[in-house]
Amino acid sequence: MIEALVLAQCPCSGGDPGAGPLLIFGLVACAVWLVHRIGGKDGVSRMSKVWKIALVVVLVAVVAIVIINKQMGSSPGTDAAKSAAQVSPPAAGLPRLLDLGSTTCIPCKMMAPILEELKKEYAGRLQVEFVDVMANPDAGRSYQISLIPTQIFFDASGKERFRHEGFFAKEDILAKWKQLGVDLTAAAPASAAPTFSRMEPARADDRPKTAICHMCDGDINPETLVVVKSAKGDVRLCGPHCYFIMYSCLTEDKTDFEKKVSVADWAGGAAVPATAAVFLYGAEEKTGRPTLKAFALREAAEKERQAAGGNILAWNVLQEKELATRCGFCDRAVYPEDAALVRADGLFTWGCCSHCALGVAARTGKDIEVHERDRLTGEMIVVKTASGSVASLEPKTAVAWFGLRKAPDGKFVSAGCFHQGFFVSEENLKKWVEQNPTATGKAVTIAQALADKMNLSPQQIQKACKIGECAPK
Repeated sequence: MIEALVLAQCPCSGGDPGAGPLLIFGLVACAVWLVHRIGGKDGVSRMSKVWKIALVVVLVAVVAIVIINKQMGSSPGTDAAKSAAQVSPPAAGLPRLLDLGSTTCIPCKMMAPILEELKKEYAGRLQVEFVDVMANPDAGRSYQISLIPTQIFFDASGKERFRHEGFFAKEDILAKWKQLGVDLTAAAPASAAPTFSRMEPARADDRPKTAICHMCDGDINPETLVVVKSAKGDVRLCGPHCYFIMYSCLTEDKTDFEKKVSVADWAGGAAVPATAAVFLYGAEEKTGRPTLKAFALREAAEKERQAAGGNILAWNVLQEKELATRCGFCDRAVYPEDAALVRADGLFTWGCCSHCALGVAARTGKDIEVHERDRLTGEMIVVKTASGSVASLEPKTAVAWFGLRKAPDGKFVSAGCFHQGFFVSEENLKKWVEQNPTATGKAVTIAQALADKMNLSPQQIQKACKIGECAPK
């Protein structure tokens, strides 16, 4: 945000900045030349004439300056800009939103598409006006603004009800109107918010519990099984990566925790203490996502390496690699190939799921940019935030899936990070749900998903993903 009065008084805001000074310099130069010529010929006897000529030159210069200023102040371009920037008279009986800003400041530019959407979607219900205080500095002074952009809310009678400084998200603007007693939702398009939900699975999950990964709910391949011993029984995981996700979420003392962990020998299937095994670390050809195979014997690992490629790693080296990349919201271990990219104030981090990616804005208090793929098609979705609200969304049709599950008490709670996602459209989301018959939850706007994270308390953020589904039971 930039101080409006400074912008309004900017000396470079209009006219030809070089014409006046050049003309003045020329006139002064002529005066000096005349004084020199006249004084050089007759000396002191001619000085009275010199002063008369000098006086004439000064008067001519003053007149020229007045003419130049008048021309600069009334140039066709400036007049047109000022005329276009004048505030329109209030439409009879309509509430009015007035945005005072400029076409150059960044938050003002971010407001432009929002104002345009409001103007179109609520035509006949809301008057939306924009004033460029650079082109019309008097407007900034008359409304006594100190920062741009500034939004002023007027009721139908023309009385000011509220003003806000800085970027103001569309959802927040509508919420403020509703708070002021002006409900504009009836004018919103029917597709403004997704309505799809499925709270009961299309079919029951009939897999044996021993075949379901405790972390991701995926199928367990016996060749990559990881088992963690706990006081409440064995925790079965589909592979080492899900183990390290769980490990990164634990709040208990982790001293010698790895002694509770066994991995399946890829060569024979027998359980092997994790710390005694060696691991063949490879990568999928198309995605680059790591692949992990555990071996009881290094000779067997070497044989597999020669056939499939990769590198042989000891447990401690594997652990360092697996825990090196973390979610910027909940601190879970992630693979970048699985995660959403998050940019925040020139820094890069990751979101272990789409919703946690949005949560980086809540944890850091920074404006962020999230790059996440549609879970059905892989198309990229880009979300930019400002002051804790969605500033832009590409494509604009993108929606979020909020995965839910029914708790033993009958209430619905979050199904966990593995069951959340973004989709470029509600249609894509519905197709994905059809392909996942056990999935339950509801579609929400990405703005709502962000708001859910922004409403978390610092204490809730601090313990995000540290309990519940992520702890052994």
